[in-house]
Amino acid sequence: MSAPAANEVIHQSVRLKIMSALNAVPRSEALEFARLKAITGATDGNLGAHLTTLEGAGYIKIVKEFVGKKPRTTVAVTTAGRRAFESHVAYLRDILDAAPTTPQT
Repeated sequence: MSAPAANEVIHQSVRLKIMSALNAVPRSEALEFARLKAITGATDGNLGAHLTTLEGAGYIKIVKEFVGKKPRTTVAVTTAGRRAFESHVAYLRDILDAAPTTPQT
């Protein structure tokens, strides 16, 4: 079996934070845009751009609705997104496992 490869869509730091947060919630749940903004520390525009990239890759689903008169945007990870994230985490673990355990002099 070949070693996992980096996922260039997920690898970017803000997208990695988004995917980590979404993978931490149960499959049937989503996170609100404001919560993802707080988790990532991104601006509205920056977060929106990263969400668009992840949505284009099929890794997330974005739902925009109104609650009363207020807009609400929620984001959930897709099955493909969970698989891609798990593969990327395996890639990162391989890097960590290959690192020397004793300090180099």
